[in-house]
Amino acid sequence: MTDQLLRARRGRMAVAAMFLANGFIIGSWAPQIPLVLSRLEISETTLGLLILIFGLGALVAMPWCGYLMSRHGSRAMLRIFAVLSSFALLLVALAGSVWAAAPMVFFLGGTIGAMDVAMNTNAVTVEKRLGRAIMSSSHGFWSLGGFFGGALGGLAIQAFGHLAHAAMVTLVTLAIVAAAYGYLSDGDKPAPSEQVRFRWPTNPLVYLVGFMALFSMIPEGAVLDWAALYLQQEMGSDIATAGFAFAAFSATMATMRFMGDGVRNRFGAVNTLRVSALIAASGMMVAGMAPDAWTAIAAFAFAGLGIANMVPIAFSAAGNQPGVASATGMSVVTTMGYSGILVAPSAIGFIGERTGFAPIFVSLAGLLVVVCLMAGLARSADFVAHQPAE
Repeated sequence: MTDQLLRARRGRMAVAAMFLANGFIIGSWAPQIPLVLSRLEISETTLGLLILIFGLGALVAMPWCGYLMSRHGSRAMLRIFAVLSSFALLLVALAGSVWAAAPMVFFLGGTIGAMDVAMNTNAVTVEKRLGRAIMSSSHGFWSLGGFFGGALGGLAIQAFGHLAHAAMVTLVTLAIVAAAYGYLSDGDKPAPSEQVRFRWPTNPLVYLVGFMALFSMIPEGAVLDWAALYLQQEMGSDIATAGFAFAAFSATMATMRFMGDGVRNRFGAVNTLRVSALIAASGMMVAGMAPDAWTAIAAFAFAGLGIANMVPIAFSAAGNQPGVASATGMSVVTTMGYSGILVAPSAIGFIGERTGFAPIFVSLAGLLVVVCLMAGLARSADFVAHQPAE
Protein backbone atom coordinates (compact mmCIF):
# COMPACT_ATOMS: atom_id res chain seq x y z
CA MET A 1 0.00 0.00 0.00
CA THR A 2 1.46 3.35 -1.01
CA ASP A 3 1.82 6.17 1.48
CA GLN A 4 -0.52 8.31 -0.65
CA LEU A 5 -3.22 5.64 -0.58
CA LEU A 6 -2.82 5.19 3.18
CA ARG A 7 -3.34 8.93 3.70
CA ALA A 8 -6.41 8.82 1.46
CA ARG A 9 -7.93 5.98 3.49
CA ARG A 10 -7.23 7.80 6.73
CA GLY A 11 -8.85 10.87 5.19
CA ARG A 12 -11.87 8.74 4.35
CA MET A 13 -12.34 7.69 7.99
CA ALA A 14 -11.67 11.22 9.19
CA VAL A 15 -14.36 12.79 7.03
CA ALA A 16 -16.76 9.99 8.04
CA ALA A 17 -16.13 10.98 11.67
CA MET A 18 -16.99 14.59 10.79
CA PHE A 19 -20.30 13.45 9.26
CA LEU A 20 -20.96 11.47 12.45
CA ALA A 21 -20.25 14.53 14.61
CA ASN A 22 -22.46 16.81 12.52
CA GLY A 23 -25.35 14.35 12.64
CA PHE A 24 -24.87 13.89 16.39
CA ILE A 25 -25.24 17.64 17.00
CA ILE A 26 -28.39 17.84 14.86
CA GLY A 27 -29.85 14.77 16.55
CA SER A 28 -29.05 16.23 19.98
CA TRP A 29 -30.72 19.53 19.08
CA ALA A 30 -34.06 17.80 18.38
CA PRO A 31 -34.88 16.82 22.03
CA GLN A 32 -33.79 20.30 23.19
CA ILE A 33 -36.42 22.02 21.01
CA PRO A 34 -39.49 21.33 23.22
CA LEU A 35 -37.56 22.57 26.27
CA VAL A 36 -36.91 25.91 24.56
CA LEU A 37 -40.68 26.40 24.53
CA SER A 38 -41.11 25.80 28.25
CA ARG A 39 -37.95 27.26 29.77
CA LEU A 40 -38.13 30.53 27.78
CA GLU A 41 -41.94 30.68 28.25
CA ILE A 42 -42.63 31.44 24.60
CA SER A 43 -45.48 30.55 22.27
CA GLU A 44 -45.39 27.88 19.59
CA THR A 45 -45.36 30.66 16.98
CA THR A 46 -42.22 32.13 18.51
CA LEU A 47 -40.63 28.70 18.65
CA GLY A 48 -41.45 28.29 14.97
CA LEU A 49 -39.66 31.57 14.26
CA LEU A 50 -36.60 30.34 16.16
CA ILE A 51 -36.56 27.16 14.07
CA LEU A 52 -36.81 29.32 10.96
CA ILE A 53 -33.85 31.36 12.25
CA PHE A 54 -31.90 28.10 12.54
CA GLY A 55 -32.60 27.40 8.87
CA LEU A 56 -31.71 30.94 7.82
CA GLY A 57 -28.40 30.67 9.66
CA ALA A 58 -27.55 27.56 7.65
CA LEU A 59 -28.61 29.07 4.33
CA VAL A 60 -26.58 32.23 4.96
CA ALA A 61 -23.45 30.34 6.04
CA MET A 62 -23.37 27.77 3.24
CA PRO A 63 -22.38 30.10 0.34
CA TRP A 64 -20.09 32.04 2.68
CA CYS A 65 -18.27 28.82 3.49
CA GLY A 66 -17.94 28.21 -0.26
CA TYR A 67 -16.12 31.53 -0.58
CA LEU A 68 -13.78 30.66 2.30
CA MET A 69 -13.02 27.23 0.84
CA SER A 70 -12.15 28.79 -2.51
CA ARG A 71 -9.30 30.52 -0.68
CA HIS A 72 -8.30 28.12 2.06
CA GLY A 73 -9.56 24.65 1.04
CA SER A 74 -12.14 22.38 2.66
CA ARG A 75 -9.85 20.90 5.33
CA ALA A 76 -9.13 24.23 7.02
CA MET A 77 -12.79 25.28 6.98
CA LEU A 78 -14.00 21.89 8.17
CA ARG A 79 -11.63 22.04 11.13
CA ILE A 80 -12.77 25.55 12.11
CA PHE A 81 -16.51 25.02 11.76
CA ALA A 82 -16.39 21.57 13.38
CA VAL A 83 -14.90 23.11 16.52
CA LEU A 84 -17.32 26.06 16.50
CA SER A 85 -20.37 23.86 15.99
CA SER A 86 -19.29 21.68 18.94
CA PHE A 87 -20.02 24.62 21.28
CA ALA A 88 -23.12 25.94 19.49
CA LEU A 89 -25.74 23.77 21.24
CA LEU A 90 -24.27 24.63 24.64
CA LEU A 91 -24.62 28.35 23.84
CA VAL A 92 -28.29 27.83 22.96
CA ALA A 93 -28.83 25.91 26.22
CA LEU A 94 -27.24 28.76 28.19
CA ALA A 95 -29.53 31.40 26.67
CA GLY A 96 -31.98 32.69 29.27
CA SER A 97 -34.31 34.71 27.07
CA VAL A 98 -35.68 34.61 23.55
CA TRP A 99 -33.53 37.61 22.61
CA ALA A 100 -30.41 35.77 23.74
CA ALA A 101 -31.54 32.51 22.15
CA ALA A 102 -32.22 33.96 18.69
CA PRO A 103 -28.59 34.82 17.79
CA MET A 104 -27.36 31.57 19.37
CA VAL A 105 -29.83 29.53 17.29
CA PHE A 106 -28.65 31.44 14.20
CA PHE A 107 -25.06 30.59 15.18
CA LEU A 108 -26.01 26.92 15.64
CA GLY A 109 -27.63 26.75 12.21
CA GLY A 110 -24.78 28.69 10.60
CA THR A 111 -21.95 26.57 11.98
CA ILE A 112 -23.78 23.33 11.25
CA GLY A 113 -24.53 24.49 7.70
CA ALA A 114 -20.98 25.65 7.01
CA MET A 115 -19.57 22.44 8.43
CA ASP A 116 -21.95 20.51 6.17
CA VAL A 117 -20.66 22.21 3.02
CA ALA A 118 -17.04 21.73 4.08
CA MET A 119 -17.39 18.04 4.94
CA ASN A 120 -19.25 17.24 1.70
CA THR A 121 -16.54 19.04 -0.30
CA ASN A 122 -13.86 17.17 1.59
CA ALA A 123 -15.65 13.88 0.87
CA VAL A 124 -15.46 14.68 -2.87
CA THR A 125 -11.69 15.17 -2.48
CA VAL A 126 -11.41 11.76 -0.84
CA GLU A 127 -13.50 10.17 -3.61
CA LYS A 128 -11.07 11.53 -6.18
CA ARG A 129 -8.10 10.23 -4.20
CA LEU A 130 -9.54 6.74 -3.71
CA GLY A 131 -11.13 6.37 -7.12
CA ARG A 132 -14.44 5.16 -5.72
CA ALA A 133 -17.63 6.54 -4.23
CA ILE A 134 -17.79 7.22 -0.49
CA MET A 135 -20.46 9.92 -0.37
CA SER A 136 -23.45 7.67 0.39
CA SER A 137 -21.77 5.91 3.31
CA SER A 138 -20.54 9.28 4.59
CA HIS A 139 -24.17 10.39 4.74
CA GLY A 140 -24.88 7.05 6.41
CA PHE A 141 -22.55 8.08 9.23
CA TRP A 142 -24.49 11.36 9.44
CA SER A 143 -27.73 9.40 9.83
CA LEU A 144 -26.08 7.21 12.46
CA GLY A 145 -24.95 10.28 14.41
CA GLY A 146 -28.45 11.74 14.22
CA PHE A 147 -29.93 8.49 15.52
CA PHE A 148 -27.61 8.36 18.55
CA GLY A 149 -28.01 12.08 19.23
CA GLY A 150 -31.79 11.87 19.21
CA ALA A 151 -32.08 8.52 20.99
CA LEU A 152 -29.68 9.36 23.83
CA GLY A 153 -30.58 13.04 24.09
CA GLY A 154 -33.99 12.57 25.66
CA LEU A 155 -32.62 10.11 28.21
CA ALA A 156 -29.74 12.43 29.12
CA ILE A 157 -32.01 15.46 29.49
CA GLN A 158 -34.42 13.53 31.71
CA ALA A 159 -31.59 12.25 33.90
CA PHE A 160 -29.28 15.28 34.09
CA GLY A 161 -31.13 18.33 32.72
CA HIS A 162 -30.85 20.26 29.47
CA LEU A 163 -27.66 22.14 30.37
CA ALA A 164 -25.70 19.04 31.40
CA HIS A 165 -26.90 17.31 28.24
CA ALA A 166 -25.63 20.18 26.07
CA ALA A 167 -22.27 20.10 27.86
CA MET A 168 -21.98 16.35 27.26
CA VAL A 169 -22.78 16.86 23.57
CA THR A 170 -19.97 19.42 23.39
CA LEU A 171 -17.47 17.04 24.99
CA VAL A 172 -18.45 14.05 22.84
CA THR A 173 -18.38 16.11 19.65
CA LEU A 174 -15.00 17.65 20.49
CA ALA A 175 -13.60 14.16 21.11
CA ILE A 176 -14.80 12.96 17.69
CA VAL A 177 -13.47 16.09 15.98
CA ALA A 178 -10.12 15.81 17.74
CA ALA A 179 -9.73 12.18 16.63
CA ALA A 180 -10.32 13.16 12.99
CA TYR A 181 -8.59 16.55 13.03
CA GLY A 182 -5.13 15.49 11.90
CA TYR A 183 -6.16 13.03 9.17
CA LEU A 184 -8.42 15.10 6.93
CA SER A 185 -7.46 15.26 3.25
CA ASP A 186 -6.27 18.61 1.91
CA GLY A 187 -6.06 17.96 -1.82
CA ASP A 188 -8.46 20.78 -2.76
CA LYS A 189 -6.53 23.65 -1.18
CA PRO A 190 -5.75 26.17 -3.95
CA ALA A 191 -2.20 27.41 -4.46
CA PRO A 192 -1.69 31.12 -3.65
CA SER A 193 -1.45 31.90 -7.38
CA GLU A 194 -4.73 30.08 -8.02
CA GLN A 195 -6.81 31.87 -5.39
CA VAL A 196 -9.55 33.87 -7.10
CA ARG A 197 -12.46 35.91 -5.90
CA PHE A 198 -15.52 33.77 -5.24
CA ARG A 199 -18.09 34.07 -8.03
CA TRP A 200 -21.41 32.40 -8.51
CA PRO A 201 -20.89 29.84 -11.29
CA THR A 202 -22.09 30.71 -14.78
CA ASN A 203 -22.45 27.04 -15.74
CA PRO A 204 -26.22 26.35 -15.64
CA LEU A 205 -25.61 22.64 -14.97
CA VAL A 206 -24.59 23.49 -11.40
CA TYR A 207 -28.00 25.02 -10.71
CA LEU A 208 -29.81 22.14 -12.41
CA VAL A 209 -27.97 19.73 -10.12
CA GLY A 210 -29.06 22.02 -7.27
CA PHE A 211 -32.68 21.57 -8.32
CA MET A 212 -32.17 17.79 -8.30
CA ALA A 213 -30.91 18.07 -4.71
CA LEU A 214 -33.83 20.35 -3.82
CA PHE A 215 -36.44 18.01 -5.34
CA SER A 216 -34.82 15.09 -3.50
CA MET A 217 -34.77 16.80 -0.10
CA ILE A 218 -38.25 18.34 -0.09
CA PRO A 219 -39.85 14.86 0.29
CA GLU A 220 -37.35 14.05 3.05
CA GLY A 221 -38.32 17.20 4.93
CA ALA A 222 -42.01 16.46 4.41
CA VAL A 223 -41.70 12.99 5.94
CA LEU A 224 -39.62 14.36 8.83
CA ASP A 225 -42.07 17.10 9.79
CA TRP A 226 -45.50 15.93 8.64
CA ALA A 227 -45.71 12.12 8.25
CA ALA A 228 -46.65 11.53 11.89
CA LEU A 229 -49.34 14.21 11.78
CA TYR A 230 -50.65 12.72 8.52
CA LEU A 231 -51.06 9.31 10.15
CA GLN A 232 -52.75 10.79 13.23
CA GLN A 233 -55.14 13.25 11.65
CA GLU A 234 -56.04 11.53 8.38
CA MET A 235 -55.75 7.85 9.31
CA GLY A 236 -56.68 7.95 12.96
CA SER A 237 -53.56 6.22 14.25
CA ASP A 238 -52.30 6.66 17.80
CA ILE A 239 -49.13 8.58 18.64
CA ALA A 240 -47.02 5.44 19.02
CA THR A 241 -47.99 4.14 15.58
CA ALA A 242 -47.54 7.56 13.96
CA GLY A 243 -43.98 7.70 15.27
CA PHE A 244 -43.06 4.68 13.18
CA ALA A 245 -43.47 6.68 9.95
CA PHE A 246 -40.23 8.63 10.17
CA ALA A 247 -38.50 5.87 12.14
CA ALA A 248 -39.08 3.37 9.32
CA PHE A 249 -38.11 5.95 6.71
CA SER A 250 -34.87 6.79 8.59
CA ALA A 251 -33.95 3.14 9.19
CA THR A 252 -34.18 2.14 5.53
CA MET A 253 -32.46 5.34 4.43
CA ALA A 254 -29.51 4.85 6.79
CA THR A 255 -29.16 1.17 5.83
CA MET A 256 -29.21 1.94 2.12
CA ARG A 257 -26.69 4.74 2.51
CA PHE A 258 -24.12 2.29 3.85
CA MET A 259 -24.85 0.02 0.87
CA GLY A 260 -25.13 2.85 -1.65
CA ASP A 261 -21.47 3.34 -2.49
CA GLY A 262 -21.14 -0.27 -3.61
CA VAL A 263 -24.29 0.02 -5.73
CA ARG A 264 -23.09 3.25 -7.30
CA ASN A 265 -19.58 1.93 -7.96
CA ARG A 266 -21.08 -1.07 -9.76
CA PHE A 267 -23.91 0.48 -11.77
CA GLY A 268 -22.81 4.12 -12.08
CA ALA A 269 -24.22 7.32 -10.65
CA VAL A 270 -26.76 7.97 -13.40
CA ASN A 271 -28.37 4.52 -13.32
CA THR A 272 -28.36 4.47 -9.51
CA LEU A 273 -29.99 7.90 -9.34
CA ARG A 274 -32.60 7.02 -11.96
CA VAL A 275 -33.69 3.80 -10.24
CA SER A 276 -33.52 5.40 -6.77
CA ALA A 277 -35.80 8.24 -7.88
CA LEU A 278 -38.38 5.79 -9.24
CA ILE A 279 -38.30 3.75 -6.02
CA ALA A 280 -38.73 6.92 -3.95
CA ALA A 281 -41.56 8.19 -6.17
CA SER A 282 -43.38 4.86 -5.89
CA GLY A 283 -43.10 4.91 -2.10
CA MET A 284 -44.39 8.48 -1.77
CA MET A 285 -47.25 7.78 -4.19
CA VAL A 286 -48.40 4.72 -2.24
CA ALA A 287 -48.02 6.58 1.08
CA GLY A 288 -50.34 9.32 -0.17
CA MET A 289 -52.93 6.79 -1.40
CA ALA A 290 -52.58 4.27 1.46
CA PRO A 291 -55.82 2.88 2.95
CA ASP A 292 -54.39 2.51 6.46
CA ALA A 293 -51.50 3.64 8.65
CA TRP A 294 -49.35 0.51 8.40
CA THR A 295 -49.50 0.53 4.61
CA ALA A 296 -48.36 4.17 4.70
CA ILE A 297 -45.52 3.30 7.09
CA ALA A 298 -44.34 0.52 4.77
CA ALA A 299 -44.54 2.92 1.83
CA PHE A 300 -42.48 5.56 3.66
CA ALA A 301 -39.88 2.88 4.43
CA PHE A 302 -39.76 1.94 0.73
CA ALA A 303 -39.36 5.61 -0.19
CA GLY A 304 -36.41 5.84 2.20
CA LEU A 305 -34.61 3.15 0.20
CA GLY A 306 -34.76 5.40 -2.85
CA ILE A 307 -34.14 8.81 -1.31
CA ALA A 308 -31.08 7.50 0.57
CA ASN A 309 -28.64 7.81 -2.34
CA MET A 310 -30.18 10.65 -4.33
CA VAL A 311 -28.68 13.55 -2.38
CA PRO A 312 -25.19 11.99 -2.03
CA ILE A 313 -25.06 11.48 -5.81
CA ALA A 314 -26.20 15.07 -6.42
CA PHE A 315 -23.49 16.33 -4.06
CA SER A 316 -20.83 14.26 -5.82
CA ALA A 317 -21.99 15.64 -9.15
CA ALA A 318 -21.79 19.18 -7.76
CA GLY A 319 -18.24 18.71 -6.54
CA ASN A 320 -17.08 17.30 -9.88
CA GLN A 321 -18.59 19.79 -12.34
CA PRO A 322 -16.13 20.54 -15.18
CA GLY A 323 -14.77 24.07 -14.98
CA VAL A 324 -16.26 24.72 -11.52
CA ALA A 325 -14.27 24.53 -8.28
CA SER A 326 -15.53 21.80 -5.94
CA ALA A 327 -16.08 24.33 -3.15
CA THR A 328 -18.16 26.60 -5.39
CA GLY A 329 -20.31 23.85 -6.86
CA MET A 330 -20.86 22.26 -3.47
CA SER A 331 -21.86 25.51 -1.75
CA VAL A 332 -24.46 26.26 -4.45
CA VAL A 333 -26.00 22.78 -4.48
CA THR A 334 -26.03 22.32 -0.70
CA THR A 335 -27.68 25.71 -0.23
CA MET A 336 -30.37 24.88 -2.77
CA GLY A 337 -30.79 21.31 -1.52
CA TYR A 338 -31.02 22.02 2.19
CA SER A 339 -33.65 24.68 1.65
CA GLY A 340 -35.86 21.67 0.87
CA ILE A 341 -35.55 20.57 4.50
CA LEU A 342 -35.10 23.93 6.21
CA VAL A 343 -37.66 26.11 4.42
CA ALA A 344 -40.04 24.03 2.27
CA PRO A 345 -41.72 22.11 5.15
CA SER A 346 -43.28 25.31 6.49
CA ALA A 347 -44.99 25.88 3.12
CA ILE A 348 -46.05 22.23 3.05
CA GLY A 349 -47.67 22.65 6.47
CA PHE A 350 -49.53 25.75 5.31
CA ILE A 351 -50.90 23.91 2.26
CA GLY A 352 -51.58 20.67 4.14
CA GLU A 353 -53.71 22.50 6.69
CA ARG A 354 -56.07 23.36 3.84
CA THR A 355 -55.89 20.33 1.56
CA GLY A 356 -54.76 17.48 3.81
CA PHE A 357 -51.39 15.78 3.48
CA ALA A 358 -52.41 12.83 1.27
CA PRO A 359 -52.44 14.89 -1.97
CA ILE A 360 -49.17 16.53 -0.95
CA PHE A 361 -47.33 13.21 -0.67
CA VAL A 362 -48.75 12.16 -4.05
CA SER A 363 -47.59 15.47 -5.55
CA LEU A 364 -44.11 15.06 -4.09
CA ALA A 365 -43.82 11.81 -6.05
CA GLY A 366 -43.95 14.03 -9.14
CA LEU A 367 -40.83 15.92 -8.02
CA LEU A 368 -38.99 12.61 -7.69
CA VAL A 369 -40.03 11.61 -11.21
CA VAL A 370 -38.53 14.91 -12.42
CA VAL A 371 -35.25 13.91 -10.75
CA CYS A 372 -35.41 10.60 -12.60
CA LEU A 373 -35.76 12.47 -15.90
CA MET A 374 -32.83 14.75 -14.98
CA ALA A 375 -30.57 11.89 -13.84
CA GLY A 376 -28.24 12.25 -16.82
CA LEU A 377 -27.01 15.54 -15.34
CA ALA A 378 -25.32 13.53 -12.56
CA ARG A 379 -22.86 11.98 -15.02
CA SER A 380 -20.03 14.10 -13.59
CA ALA A 381 -20.32 12.07 -10.36
CA ASP A 382 -18.72 9.17 -12.27
CA PHE A 383 -15.29 10.75 -12.03
CA VAL A 384 -11.86 9.52 -13.02
CA ALA A 385 -9.72 9.01 -9.94
CA HIS A 386 -6.62 11.09 -9.40
CA GLN A 387 -4.95 8.19 -7.61
CA PRO A 388 -6.52 4.77 -8.15
CA ALA A 389 -6.95 2.52 -5.17
CA GLU A 390 -4.68 -0.53 -4.96
